[in-house]
Amino acid sequence: MDNWQSLSHVRWDCKYHVVIVPKYRHKVFYGKSRSKVGVVLKQLCQQRGVELIEGHAMPDHIHMCLSIPPKFSVSHTLGFLKGKSAVRIHRQLR
Repeated sequence: MDNWQSLSHVRWDCKYHVVIVPKYRHKVFYGKSRSKVGVVLKQLCQQRGVELIEGHAMPDHIHMCLSIPPKFSVSHTLGFLKGKSAVRIHRQLR
């Protein structure tokens, strides 16, 4: 019970294993983009109030273990992370 987090009316410990896969599993996470993806995802998680517990970038997918508060749905959180990270990464790699 020590590692439970709390909001005003709830105590929670929600952890999700998430895999983000690009379309057709193209190998896009390598070289400079691989290190930038991690930094961008960490910033977006902090902005949203989500704890990024662990993450690994493979050439064709990304594994993440996220602790998402119950006030956010998993689908909206991942939509936010995927959408905003794609825009930021494309702007940085230009």
